[in-house]
Amino acid sequence: MIELRRRVQEDPASIAFAQVAEECRRAGATEEAVAICLAGLARYPDYLSARVTLARALVELDRLDEAQVQLNLVVADVPDNLAAIRGLAEVFQRRGQMPEALAHYKRALELARHDPDLEDTVERISQVVAPPPAAEPPAMPQMAIEDLFDFDSLVQQLGGAPMVPNVPDVPGVSAFTGDSRASEGGPEVPSVLDSVVLDGDEQDNLATMARQIRELEDQRAKDEQRSRAALAARRREAVLKGLESWLSAIVADGQRHSV
Repeated sequence: MIELRRRVQEDPASIAFAQVAEECRRAGATEEAVAICLAGLARYPDYLSARVTLARALVELDRLDEAQVQLNLVVADVPDNLAAIRGLAEVFQRRGQMPEALAHYKRALELARHDPDLEDTVERISQVVAPPPAAEPPAMPQMAIEDLFDFDSLVQQLGGAPMVPNVPDVPGVSAFTGDSRASEGGPEVPSVLDSVVLDGDEQDNLATMARQIRELEDQRAKDEQRSRAALAARRREAVLKGLESWLSAIVADGQRHSV
């Protein structure tokens, strides 16, 4: 690098500035690399590899917007420039724009098939962008009141007689519904259901049955609430795991690029 520096100092218009800048960047002299690239690109604006070197140095300085401008210029001129596409992927990844980062990493993998680093990066970011769906808890079975009680048995417990007594046929009255409306113009008569009177024990039994129904409904509501809470907890856990994978990907990529 000393010889390259000497050549650039002796001839500021030398195209070797790009190599000097890259060596400075790798040596950790990032600010100097940026300055050398900017000076050289003022003379050679079409030197695309120098723009990529400049963008890498800007990324290391966390000047992401400036880096993206340089990389976009390269891709606009050469759409299949692998170094520029990977650089854009890293810019989006550092910003936390993981879908955009994944799209550029996939594009880079198309250009450099079977690259193990790219394959690993695409796999890890894919898990962050589209984590596996959380398993839905089994739906609570819907129960009708008829499923909870044997009404025939309840009727027997309420006195061993049917709730609606058998009555002789009355003209104009439906034997099944107790409809008091006259048929064929017949006179209205009182409904037989109006004559049913429950004694104290029967009223107590009905009150007990109503209380049991309310208790079962309350229990079902509590079970549904617990099920929803468990689902929310599983979803939070899935999100946290995704964030951990994303952070691990950022750290791993940063370590690889810093080597």
